[in-house]
Amino acid sequence: MGNQGTKMKSADHLIEECGQTVLAIHDTMEILGGKWKILIIACLCYQPMRYSELLKKVRGISGKMLSRELKELEVNGLIERNVLATSPVSVAYKITEYGKSLKQLTQTIAEWGVQHRARILQGMRQEKV
Repeated sequence: MGNQGTKMKSADHLIEECGQTVLAIHDTMEILGGKWKILIIACLCYQPMRYSELLKKVRGISGKMLSRELKELEVNGLIERNVLATSPVSVAYKITEYGKSLKQLTQTIAEWGVQHRARILQGMRQEKV
């Protein structure tokens, strides 16, 4: 039973580790989930942007949805909202130090997207041959 007990402990440990990983991903997806938040964060990782600039950069997002997503990101401490002393008043958003911890994640997602697009295009080219 000694060897079997070790295998059981190892399997139990893997199951527990998997459960913790899934829980951590769930927590992350609660904050970053949806179609727009990662795109907004990716934009703001490079430079602060005004609301109107974000509306243009994040193609397809409505003004109402952008406002909602920005508020949620601000509540979670990932971005900062700054009212600019302009006429008319405008608002700029920037990534916080805490939010910068997501830059590597956005780069990894982007790299995967580039590789995936190339793979799909390669598959389409092979089908035509």
